[in-house]
Amino acid sequence: MKKIFNNRAVQACIVALIVVLLVIAGALTRLDRWMQDVLFERPQVTSGDIVVIGIDEDALNRIGPYQTWDRNVIASALDALAADPENQPAVVAIDTLYSGETDPEADQHLADAAEKLGCVVTATGATFDSQIAESANGYYMDDFAILAYDEPYDALKDVTTQGHVNAMYDSDGIMRHAMLYLEPDGEKVYSIGYQAAKLYAEKQGLEITEPPTDSRGMFYVSYTAGPGGYYDHVSVADLIDGTVPSDYYAGKIVLIGPYATGLQDACFTPIARNEQMYGVEVHANVIDAILKNDYKTEVPDLLQLILLFAITWIITFICLRTKVLLSVIITAAAAVGSLLICVALYNAGYLMHPLWIPVGVIAGCLVSIVAHYIRSAMEKREITRTFERYVAPEIVEEILKEGTENIGLGGKSCEIAVLFVDVRGFTTMSERLDPEKVVYILNKYLTMASGCVERNHGTLDKFVGDAMMAFWGAPLPQEDGVYHAVRTAMEIIEGAHGVSEELKSEIGEELNVGVGVNYGPAVVGNMGSERHMDYTAIGDTVNTAARLEANAPGGTVYISRSVADQLGDRVTVTSLGGTIKLKGKAEGFEVLKVENLK
Repeated sequence: MKKIFNNRAVQACIVALIVVLLVIAGALTRLDRWMQDVLFERPQVTSGDIVVIGIDEDALNRIGPYQTWDRNVIASALDALAADPENQPAVVAIDTLYSGETDPEADQHLADAAEKLGCVVTATGATFDSQIAESANGYYMDDFAILAYDEPYDALKDVTTQGHVNAMYDSDGIMRHAMLYLEPDGEKVYSIGYQAAKLYAEKQGLEITEPPTDSRGMFYVSYTAGPGGYYDHVSVADLIDGTVPSDYYAGKIVLIGPYATGLQDACFTPIARNEQMYGVEVHANVIDAILKNDYKTEVPDLLQLILLFAITWIITFICLRTKVLLSVIITAAAAVGSLLICVALYNAGYLMHPLWIPVGVIAGCLVSIVAHYIRSAMEKREITRTFERYVAPEIVEEILKEGTENIGLGGKSCEIAVLFVDVRGFTTMSERLDPEKVVYILNKYLTMASGCVERNHGTLDKFVGDAMMAFWGAPLPQEDGVYHAVRTAMEIIEGAHGVSEELKSEIGEELNVGVGVNYGPAVVGNMGSERHMDYTAIGDTVNTAARLEANAPGGTVYISRSVADQLGDRVTVTSLGGTIKLKGKAEGFEVLKVENLK
């Protein structure tokens, strides 16, 4: 049992290790992220304090193609927002980069409009690429090196707050993370979303904290709304025309940015993987999350890998030790339970990989099912190979149904009926006959005797010369095994008469056999060495049966009192009392001769 335990522990360890290595190699990355999106990203009620005014198709149709716009357009939009001093927005964030000077008059107009409004956040942008960098430990390849950084022209920069508009996709092309800050000159420049949220919080007396970030300043965004969630189809052209009532944006965060397909500022997000969201609404989602302090701490992958290994090992080990149906139930409970725990942790602010553990335990279950199948096939083959030489085919089938647990290989104590049969005068016969005739007689007699054992569902133990041993009650318990043993003995006596008549007519020889049957406890199992073993029974019950057979005259069946007691009135016997002395038995051991069996 210790060896089996250790083998299964090692097998479970190998399965868990393979699962962990596959996860590290990225085999589950895309599927796991998809499951994250399905489980965690749900549309919620948006903040009424964030509105999007789009540079949309309507504005492009009315004002002209975007590339023909000068800075007077956005300046006019800011003028419109500042037109009603009692109903101005709390913050205005412009998701458009105005770097470098163009038309001095338009540039100044935009700067003046922003200064008048006094709460404008303008965009900056960095250009990333790979380059060789130097550190204290030497040179390395920096895959996120800032090669260029663009800011608003000086007049606009002096009167506004700046926030970068850079974004990076996950490896599957979905934007799940936002870049809180970048460091173009060694100093942090926060995102336009964070800057807008910070200005708004200061005006409203709210307290916000920075989201937890990784080494590159990235943090996971808990999206509130999908595409169109913050957009009420208000165009920047409507704002310039004065058709947007001031109470629509009064005291709110106003985001102005591209909202048209041709402007190529859209991406796929986890809350709507099949529909693109414009960048200005991504910023709106970021602002909403920051104002709610709705941040998710991503549990370190190393910790999750350790947890994955441990749980996969435990479930696989359990499944290897239990039956298939129970294994499936345990695995399903573990998989569903882990998903529910991931959802609960997400709501508590912790982000985990939801598919790692379910895939791990399912893999362990599948391996255990395959192992069960292989082990069952090997056991059946071993059982068949072991017992088909001893017992009838139907008994082998019954053993296979019961399984190896009930076979007791290696020896178990059980109550059995033991039969011995031997040919009388065989030694003398073999001395005077040719070897060919001896073999012929022996095969004919043993074929008959073994057939009797098989018909009566006995286990054929062995042939020793002209002797044969069989028993009933093992490897599986049998109903009325004693009766079957005695009936076999009577059939052998009768069969021996038939064989004797055939031999007399064929070669002029007669055959006489004696049979002994005993009942009692014995040890039954595979005896011998690892390389050479025999399925047999040992003990006093077996020895006594052999002594009974040795004393039985030809054509006679001797039984013990224990056999007679089991059969009751179904057998007619003649007690020989203690007149026959059995070797190794005390005085008074009763021997009975079978006369008839009902």
